[in-house]
Amino acid sequence: MELSVVMPCLNEAETVETCVRKTIGFFEDKGIDGEVVIADNGSTDGSQQLARDAGARVVPVVDKGYGNALMGGIRSARGRYVAMGDADDSYDFATLGPFLDELRDGADLVMGNRFKGGIAPGAMPPLHRYLGNPVLSFVGRLFFGSKAGDFHCGLRAFNKESILRLGLQTGGMEFASEMVVKATLQKYDIREVPTTLSPDGRTRSPHLNTWRDGWRHLRFLMLFSPRWLFLIPGLIFMTLGLLAGIALSTGPVTVGEIAFDVDTLVGASAALVIGFQAVLFALLTKVYAIQEGFLPHDRRVQKVIDWWSLERGLLLGGLLAVAGLAGMVASLLHWRVNSFGELDPRHSLRIVVPAATALVMSLQAIFASLFVSILGIRRRQHPPLTDPTDEAADVVDAAARKVAVERKAAEAEAEKAAEPGKADAAEGDATGDEGGPEGPKATAEAVAAGGEGDEGSARDPKAER
Repeated sequence: MELSVVMPCLNEAETVETCVRKTIGFFEDKGIDGEVVIADNGSTDGSQQLARDAGARVVPVVDKGYGNALMGGIRSARGRYVAMGDADDSYDFATLGPFLDELRDGADLVMGNRFKGGIAPGAMPPLHRYLGNPVLSFVGRLFFGSKAGDFHCGLRAFNKESILRLGLQTGGMEFASEMVVKATLQKYDIREVPTTLSPDGRTRSPHLNTWRDGWRHLRFLMLFSPRWLFLIPGLIFMTLGLLAGIALSTGPVTVGEIAFDVDTLVGASAALVIGFQAVLFALLTKVYAIQEGFLPHDRRVQKVIDWWSLERGLLLGGLLAVAGLAGMVASLLHWRVNSFGELDPRHSLRIVVPAATALVMSLQAIFASLFVSILGIRRRQHPPLTDPTDEAADVVDAAARKVAVERKAAEAEAEKAAEPGKADAAEGDATGDEGGPEGPKATAEAVAAGGEGDEGSARDPKAER
């Protein structure tokens, strides 16, 4: 089968039949070997029977959620290619021809673009049209380098095998973003087709929740991009904190009428520590995500990991700790010069704050190095003492040997039972056969004996003489 059209369904009795009939009509018009799969997510309004009557195959999906319903339908699809779209009649499934053409041409994922194809009046709320979708699509392109202009278009088609290899996990509305993000990270061939969005045919409100589902999309985009979530903010904080700390460590800095002194130095120290921690978090997250398969392999990260061994991390932490302890010793000497009395914070903090910052960063570097080493430990599963395949082969061989032994035993018993008759027959034959030759032999012996008698008779007269 070439094409399966999967529609998630939750109480879509008003529109599901129309969507199914339009899709089947598209198959017939274009001569496509296809099917319609309704991934039902627990409808209670009779949507299932309406879909069956219209010619669809209904697949029940127990786990709730847009993504769960779609994945249930995708796994059950029989087609080489799969198209997905909502069962609310907002998309015209008769326009799937360009999607299928791109797939036949080798595309892995074909996205619809509603902003290029047209959004009918009343089809999309203004908040979604002018803020939500454009902003989230921009974030997706910025974070992951995707060229998709409409991250959340519900009408899209793809090669089933390619999408299943992505290992999609999310069960809610963010499933749409996960598919595009992972396909982009895996360097899939992603193309776009202009798509028209029409007002849906339902009288009830849609399942989509503007703020909840918008946040779930944004949260997913951030969590899948440690670079933008941790690395870039961390580098900004570290740079600002380091520059401000260096400038204020020798004395106050005046910009116009504003004077920055030790209070700002404390803030700069905090920014440096926070930034350093964020950069470490970016590294740890990336290592974990790559090893668990959430993110593809990154050569740059691998180079950093290869360079930052446990020993080098401990050495870096040790150097920072020495610098911090040296600063603490200097602060004690400064306090001693002042007879261990009250100190002027404008002078003492310029020694203590950098020293404390170095000590904190030293421990962060040491702990991060240890944690990266822990993440680098490979889980190894030792093979069992007996291989299951060999064990099964041994069982089969033992059974075969047992059957052979039993067969030989049965044949031996049969031969043994037949031996007495054979022995009697053989004995009779032997007697008859030997009687023929032994008769003359006996006669000859008798003649010889008679001869001896005659000879004895002949001797007797001589004896008499």
